[in-house]
Amino acid sequence: MNSQTEPRCASAAVPLEIAAARADFPILRTRIHGKPLIYLDNAATTQKPEAVIEAEAEYYRCINANIHRGVHALSQRATDAYEGARHKVRRFINAGADAEIIFVRGTTEAINLVAQGFAQPRLRAGDEIVVSALEHHSNIVPWQMACRSTGAVLRVAPVDDTGAFDLDAFAALLNGRTRLVAVTHLSNALGTIAPVRRIVELAHAHDVPVLLDGAQAVTHLPVDVRALDCDFYAFSAHKLYGPTGIGVLYGKTRHLEEITPCQGGGDMIRSVSFETTEFNELPCRLEAGTPHIAGAIALGAALDYVSAIGLDRIAAHEHALLRYATQAVADIPGLTVVGTAADKAGILSFTLDDIHPHDIGTILDDCGVAIRAGHHCAMPLMSRLGLAGTARASFALYNTIEDIDGLVAGIRRVRAMFWS
Repeated sequence: MNSQTEPRCASAAVPLEIAAARADFPILRTRIHGKPLIYLDNAATTQKPEAVIEAEAEYYRCINANIHRGVHALSQRATDAYEGARHKVRRFINAGADAEIIFVRGTTEAINLVAQGFAQPRLRAGDEIVVSALEHHSNIVPWQMACRSTGAVLRVAPVDDTGAFDLDAFAALLNGRTRLVAVTHLSNALGTIAPVRRIVELAHAHDVPVLLDGAQAVTHLPVDVRALDCDFYAFSAHKLYGPTGIGVLYGKTRHLEEITPCQGGGDMIRSVSFETTEFNELPCRLEAGTPHIAGAIALGAALDYVSAIGLDRIAAHEHALLRYATQAVADIPGLTVVGTAADKAGILSFTLDDIHPHDIGTILDDCGVAIRAGHHCAMPLMSRLGLAGTARASFALYNTIEDIDGLVAGIRRVRAMFWS
């Protein structure tokens, strides 16, 4: 089905009803140090709506059973709910088949599965894997490990001083030795949106498969894997208003069938003898052991929740917050926004004079404002920008202009404390 006809995103012309949305998230009623919580650490993990919390609890209350092999009613109900969640993921990212959706623990496990089961068996000394300077450690280290085991070489596409992806430099890296490209769709540290459609086109012109790290993008952007034509796409539920410990690896069927299973046992097996084992069909062959059944069901509930609101509306709301926040901090003396690429999502990273980001984060926490401070698991990117780290505010559908005002007031308090 064409994603543009899939009823998963409402019109951006209809404003987000922010008060109603906030009421769905019980944690937002929490007070921190006696102050109302202003939660701006959404790039690390988003908060969960009541519908997601209830979906996971309902599984344990009413249908708790193992899946696929049981003939009793509870097992069948649990199986239906688990596979129903897989179907919701397929629709959400417009994959071609349910079997192209593999449930994993999160983005990190998904990337490691491709690195170990798909790339490593095919790599030879002198082969090359291309990543970018924007990457999270989880999209660097697995490829380093694969290269170390095989003698392959990791190449890095650069970014410019604004944090924008250098497409020309990336194209120049592609050659007859390139075996795989693995890049982020959206930078967790800067908010930069990579030109992934063009990246895939350039790589495919060299017959090179592409993995996209979508951990951040699925929260901020409608994702259509068939329109992107990527070979693999990975994301985590907990950054998409879902639970921790569950994520997704999408892969084109022919590539998933080429992955050597990295774990054995459970439903990944069709038959076993002491002489040999026959693996199951997709997706079971890549889902060893008892999966996070409740997590998958709750992920399905999160997708229902986001789809009912509409990712287009959420994206428009977050862009408005980013514009407001960028303007609001512009006149704070000593503050520098880090990551000013023209195409970016709702992440505001900044430095403030020579004040350590951890000090900024600690003082803001006393104001009830939760941000992230440090290198954001992107140390090579920080090195490229000449920084030890940044303070990072990241926005979600439940954030408000008042939250931004609270952030700005907190930043001014930080500066006043250090320069009084």
